[in-house]
Amino acid sequence: MCNKKLLLFLLIFSLSARCFSQDLIEKKEKLADKMTAVYTVLKSDEQVKDGLYQEFYRRKHLIVSGIYKKGRKTGVWRYFNPKGVLMQTYNVDKDSIVYEAFESRASGFDYLVDEELTDSDKTTKPLKIGGRYYGYLPYLAIYKTPFISYYWGSGLYEGKVELLISPLGRLADMKVTVMGPDLLQGTRLSLKLLKEEDKQFVPATINHKPVICRIIIHCRVDGDGGLVLFDDDMRRGVKYDPPHINYGVDDDF
Repeated sequence: MCNKKLLLFLLIFSLSARCFSQDLIEKKEKLADKMTAVYTVLKSDEQVKDGLYQEFYRRKHLIVSGIYKKGRKTGVWRYFNPKGVLMQTYNVDKDSIVYEAFESRASGFDYLVDEELTDSDKTTKPLKIGGRYYGYLPYLAIYKTPFISYYWGSGLYEGKVELLISPLGRLADMKVTVMGPDLLQGTRLSLKLLKEEDKQFVPATINHKPVICRIIIHCRVDGDGGLVLFDDDMRRGVKYDPPHINYGVDDDF
């Protein structure tokens, strides 16, 4: 009798899974920066994502994993760097960053405020949904050097992306500087080039009070003249430093 019940349950489960799978279609979409998205959409409306959504770097390194339900993100989303390190866990339903990866001085990010701090001040850095890899790709992707050089990708040229974040957590300004043996070029970019979600941050705080903060992202110039994030173990040869929030005064935007 038990075996019959078990067989009946398995049959019902198999039929339901088959019906569910027939209601969805798997899609693969080539994105910018050598990334590919793999997801499912409703068979009745292929514009509506439903089910597991993933993005891969070079088709094999998972960098995003989460769930869509009838076109809307839901549940817990996880963001990785190309090495497979979990950078951030974000709960969409609660609009809450559950986990943010450890950050060393070699991360390639600096955080600056125009205030003097004491040892007793409690500070938090600004945060971006998507973590320190995936969350910042849009700011690198919209910039291309205006000319082609034989030396791009040689390591001789570096870039610096500066983001000005308001106390309300809004991106207020953006500037890119490219530096090399024969080049020093600064460009202020229009925020209209970004999506609305790319203009939103969790603001920095000093003693629980939100403050204006600059995020400095140190990059390298790749062979196509685009900007690429430094790996933690590439920047200035620094390794295994303790966590930090490097506050200080920087040049004006």
